[in-house]
Amino acid sequence: MQVDRFFQTTRGKIVAELRERGSACAAELAALFGLSPNAVRQQLVVLERDGLVEERAVRRGPTKPTLEFSLTSKADSLFPQQYDKMLAAVLREVREQFGSPAVEKIFDRIARRSVEHTKKKVTATDPEGKVAQLTQVLRDRGVVAEYSLVDGGFLLQEHTCPYSGVVKEHPEVCSVIHQVIDETIGGEHEQLESLASGGKACTFQLKGVS
Repeated sequence: MQVDRFFQTTRGKIVAELRERGSACAAELAALFGLSPNAVRQQLVVLERDGLVEERAVRRGPTKPTLEFSLTSKADSLFPQQYDKMLAAVLREVREQFGSPAVEKIFDRIARRSVEHTKKKVTATDPEGKVAQLTQVLRDRGVVAEYSLVDGGFLLQEHTCPYSGVVKEHPEVCSVIHQVIDETIGGEHEQLESLASGGKACTFQLKGVS
């Protein structure tokens, strides 16, 4: 999976270390990675915002409690699973038995349901509010996603995708996110890079969101 690229970032390394240790404080992680505790805390704030880590106060001896961080169940989606291989096998069988139109129909129905669900969550009336809510929907589905402002619009980036290993054989998988973007925030969008083709993220340039 291209999720490996996420684990090359500082945030990804923190997640991997917490998976190994179970829990750790910011100072311990800072010493491990050669960073300042404040730099690590900034990364932990983002991970906590994305629902991937949680903090709790732990008393280590007579001193005041220390904040320790551990992974949430949502972080499990970042680690290698067999679901993508199973999905690829199922889609391969469908394609062989019923042809490519059958696969396209499956993802069209999935996209329609996904659009219906997302529309209930994307209710803002301003462009940035819409993009922010769409980004949160992706995070709620276990994707490490973020957006940024650029001249004339926004960049939406998915740093992980549980199905990136399926896309090369079954490109219909990507039709879902394209349809969701089209029908929930409107405007025009262009995909600039893809995890499936070796990019650092699935990056979408969004223009004309109103």
